[in-house]
Amino acid sequence: MKYTNITTIKDFIITGFPGLPPKYYGPVSALLLFVLLAIVIGNAFISAVILFERTLHKPTYMIFFHLAMTDIIFSTVTLPKVIARYWWNDMITSFGACFTQMYFVHALGAIHSLILLIMALDRFVAIWLPFRYPITFTNKTVSIACSTCWIVTFIRMTGVVLHALTLPYCDQNVILQCYCDHISITKLGCGDSVAYVNTVALGMAMLGLLGPLTFIIFSYFSIIIAVLKMTATERRYKVLSTCAPQIFITCLYYVPRCFVYLANHLGYRVGTDARVVITMMYSLVPAIVNPVIYCFKTKDIKEALIQRFKSRKVSTFVSKENSK
Repeated sequence: MKYTNITTIKDFIITGFPGLPPKYYGPVSALLLFVLLAIVIGNAFISAVILFERTLHKPTYMIFFHLAMTDIIFSTVTLPKVIARYWWNDMITSFGACFTQMYFVHALGAIHSLILLIMALDRFVAIWLPFRYPITFTNKTVSIACSTCWIVTFIRMTGVVLHALTLPYCDQNVILQCYCDHISITKLGCGDSVAYVNTVALGMAMLGLLGPLTFIIFSYFSIIIAVLKMTATERRYKVLSTCAPQIFITCLYYVPRCFVYLANHLGYRVGTDARVVITMMYSLVPAIVNPVIYCFKTKDIKEALIQRFKSRKVSTFVSKENSK
């Protein structure tokens, strides 16, 4: 088939989970709606606690706030369309809307990766350079660092999307995925530049994911070494309890992604249905689990919530006594 160099399609068709039988459309849409609500409500709750609880106005919790915001935005960008696909059979998304979704999907993924890097750096300095930590990691410096991650990534991702837009899209418009991403879109392109565009995008993705991951591994490995060198058991436990939530959050984000990349590199081909399910799991499961980790594994947030709950119970009791 001979392709033209002119884009002829006006919209894309989002298939969602390609092999899903129609009888499961209702339960799947309900499950995805529950996931969306859990992510938005859970992360919004954590964000509100960090914003309004003055004892949590610390660099570490400001990083948590930015992570929660990436999870909220990612879920609201991706899930409503796939829910509509199974609820109302709305499979069509416009050309511009698909590229906009792709932009936010990859930008938010890269931002999340960079903020995890800042989190690892925060713990590294706190453990290895404790006397420098109050000077280096202030609310101001963390705010500037996190804001820079957002701004620089949005600018960088604009170039990736514009590069994908240089491809002509001729006659194929079916996306075997739950949302528009770079691989799913550009494989539908025609012409001789598809391989080049994908290679550039892959290089940018590896730089955005594996670059931070390299330092994150080094940072937490150094922290583990520091913990092993400690003689006081109580101090060792305190350090581990402080770092454990961050390490777990980082593993939730990176391990499934690395598995998918390594599987492809080693020639292990995953079926389309399995690939879509794995992609959705590593995209959404961390966003659901993170608020639970913040609440139950982070001492300051847990204590702030307990204190707030106790004060509310006391005020309610006092008001009842006064009304008698």
